[in-house]
Amino acid sequence: MAGDACFLFLLIGFAACLFTASRAQPTEVKVGLIIDADSPVGKIATATIPMALEDFYAAFPNSSARVKIRQHDSRADVVTAASAALQLMTTQGARAILGPQSSIESAFVADLATQAEVPVVSFSATSPSVSPATARFFSRAAQSDAAQAGAVAALAAHFGWRRVVPVYQDDDYGAAFVPFLVDALASAGAEVPYRCALREDATLDAVAAELYRMESEQTRVFVLHTRPELARRVFDAATEGGMTGDGYVWVITDGLTGLLGSVEPPQGVIGLAPYVPTTPRLRGVKKRWAQRYIRDHPDDDLSRAVLGCYAVWAYDAAWAVASAAERLSATDMSSPPGLVNGTGGPTDISGLGKSTSGENFLRAIRDTKFDGLGGWFELFDGELVAPAYRVLNIMDGGKERGVGFWSPRYGLTRHVGLASNTPGGELAPVIWPGESTVRPSGWVQPTNARKLRVAVPGNVSDSYRPILHLSVDPMTNQTTAVGFVIEVFEAAVRLLPYALPFEYVKAESQPYDNLILGVENGTFDAAVADMTITAERAANVDFTLPYMSTDIAMVVPLRDQRSGSFRWFFFLEPLSSGLWLVSAAFCLFTGFVVWAIEHNDNGEFGAEVELTPSNQGKLTPSNQAGTKGKLTPSNQAGTLVYFGFSTLVFAHREKLTSNLSRLVVVVWVFVVLILQSSYTASLTSMLTVPQVEPTIADYRALLRGTDMVGIMNNSFTGEALTQSGFPQARIVRYATARSFQEALLNGSIGAIVNETPYFNIFLRTYSDNFTMTDQRNMTGGFGFAFPKGSPYVTDLSQAILKLTESNEIDRIERKWFGDPEDGDSQFTSGRLSFKSFRSLFLITGVTSLVCCVVHLIFNLDDSRQQPIQQITSHPSSPAEVHCVIDMVGSPHSASYMSEGSGSVEMAIPPTGEIEPVASSQSEEAVAPARHSDSSRGNDREASH
Repeated sequence: MAGDACFLFLLIGFAACLFTASRAQPTEVKVGLIIDADSPVGKIATATIPMALEDFYAAFPNSSARVKIRQHDSRADVVTAASAALQLMTTQGARAILGPQSSIESAFVADLATQAEVPVVSFSATSPSVSPATARFFSRAAQSDAAQAGAVAALAAHFGWRRVVPVYQDDDYGAAFVPFLVDALASAGAEVPYRCALREDATLDAVAAELYRMESEQTRVFVLHTRPELARRVFDAATEGGMTGDGYVWVITDGLTGLLGSVEPPQGVIGLAPYVPTTPRLRGVKKRWAQRYIRDHPDDDLSRAVLGCYAVWAYDAAWAVASAAERLSATDMSSPPGLVNGTGGPTDISGLGKSTSGENFLRAIRDTKFDGLGGWFELFDGELVAPAYRVLNIMDGGKERGVGFWSPRYGLTRHVGLASNTPGGELAPVIWPGESTVRPSGWVQPTNARKLRVAVPGNVSDSYRPILHLSVDPMTNQTTAVGFVIEVFEAAVRLLPYALPFEYVKAESQPYDNLILGVENGTFDAAVADMTITAERAANVDFTLPYMSTDIAMVVPLRDQRSGSFRWFFFLEPLSSGLWLVSAAFCLFTGFVVWAIEHNDNGEFGAEVELTPSNQGKLTPSNQAGTKGKLTPSNQAGTLVYFGFSTLVFAHREKLTSNLSRLVVVVWVFVVLILQSSYTASLTSMLTVPQVEPTIADYRALLRGTDMVGIMNNSFTGEALTQSGFPQARIVRYATARSFQEALLNGSIGAIVNETPYFNIFLRTYSDNFTMTDQRNMTGGFGFAFPKGSPYVTDLSQAILKLTESNEIDRIERKWFGDPEDGDSQFTSGRLSFKSFRSLFLITGVTSLVCCVVHLIFNLDDSRQQPIQQITSHPSSPAEVHCVIDMVGSPHSASYMSEGSGSVEMAIPPTGEIEPVASSQSEEAVAPARHSDSSRGNDREASH
């Protein structure tokens, strides 16, 4: 029994060991690696990829699959790389390939792998010439060079560089990047005047010759995009030729920034590098990676043992492949490695078979997402997209200094992920070549540059010499251009942030639309003329902003209105009907105010006066005796109206007794004086000055009539008239201002339709008999024409704005056309309106109202005191006097009436002097007094 138990125990232990052993044997997944082992990138890959796989399986020790690398050296040869790929896919059973290293190798291998359905993951082929769009089984675990074109363009816009020269390697790696760079620069308002393509095997002398050619040009901003070996020769030649000093700008792409130790750029270079967030993991990997690189490549310079972008991309690519291998199914794992269903041998490209696990492996690779060494790793459409680029300033010894970041979302910023408040972006100060802190202008006066061929219309009439004039010296064949248009163009060119060599080329007399076609087809590089911007022309060329605003106007002969029919009421025309009505209203109002103030105290305005034989017909008796009277209402109304209107000619004779009415009249007479003087001046002007008016009022009258219309040669106004419905048969073209003047005088044409700058010149010479109508039609103005997409348009437009804001264009315009006020102009006296005198009427109206209100206030105060005065000064019967005596309280009070004043005076003796009397005596004494007073009162009433 004990033996059986022991045997059973051993059997169970043996089975457990077998089970454990079976689980500890993961499936092997072969992955090929094609690199140039002796290149800087190849050395980085051989140190990085094995390290990445070791880190992955240390992090995931229970992985069910193990990636085994099968490395091949392509020796930078396309055929060798293709041969290695065939060997890996057919005989070595590789389920995926890492690499190849260069873009041209990757393009060939990607085509083969796509045919065999084997995934290819590249960590160094950054050229846009190869992409997942052209090879379905190709994935790029690195940044495409096209992504950094926007960063270069942003730098050019930020520093104001309008011209940038790319220096690139003449192969798929370099040439494929240039179109993206040119497009990005064009979007930023910069241009590529020329390119410098260098062969990969170019010698130092060949490079120096190309750089010498670039030095003779004006541009001083260069973008270097080559392999490290060629870049080193470029910088050596540039340093020897003095092209890395003050005033020069060198920008290197991320392919060189990631290998600074192999490039050794000079001080002041600007570099771009993919942004890699600094994490504890990254710091730990950097230290271990440097140790491993030095161990694997002890003969290399220590400056190359720096974990750059290629090392980060290789590390994450290997990690992504290992992670994707874990997600392969058991069926994929059990399928035979290599290719199946092939029809040829291992070297027969046309008969390649297909990988059974390739489709699933590709899907697993592109679906892989993880927090990689370079940040979040995720492939979009088979390509890695970095969130931002670092902008580096290279210092002495190849040390880098960060000055900012660039991202498609935020542009140039000082801090990653944060937008800048400064237009155009913000960067830290840059130390430029020559240790200068002054931003280079990016250009110098060229010693050998092709001049811009600027077309200028020839055979321009001398009548319009101030606008434009061109002359050619028959001896030297030198073209000289002068005039307003030329001076504005040359002033704008002087404000450009770079030199713009140009020469004037005479364009034979032709319509300006044909001149536009010459610019469009490349016969001329630009057209500088008095050319109006129209929609049709703008569809073929690009115009600058207008340097002169223009309108379509009409000039017609003048005629004198006085030669017309006789007008009976001509004397009323100096004043408008509104002013006549207001003046009449204020005459009546002033007369009313004066009457209101004077009619109580002034007999001439209706107060009570003595009746005389001379005025009995005008007065109405106002007392019973008929000795006094007042003016009748009709006479008072007549006086009111007469007084108001008599002030117009200062014929009023009524005497005023109140200071208030005198003030009203003084102010009103002042207003009348100004009105009278203005009326006299206006009437005199109408009678003596010619009253001219245009023979044709506006375009509508011109269209309804039958007169011919003159336009200038090569002008677009003929098309504008035709489009508005004007008959083509009534349009006549003339070349000179003299021809227009003669045609208008002899009646050949009834009007001229042209743009205002030409009319300003015409009317300055012939202003006596012609005028420009007020009706204007706005046009696009004069502009300079350039081919579509020309970068000079934006720069010259900005220069024209500066000239306008600084009033320089106004100065040039006055120089060639004179001051606008210099010329004499015909005029017609207009009517005087109420608007011109409303302040005077306001003053006199306010004055009259105030005086009237003051008079009413005083009258109200007097009316309150009148009842008491009537009681005390006008008793009408002895009973009233008796009542007053009784109120005093003394029967001995003596009373009498003053005949002269009509008032009652009462003498009240002192109390001690009053003696008591009998009541009968009192009655007897009072009775005679009452009788006496009563008789006196009756006499007073009779006298009234």
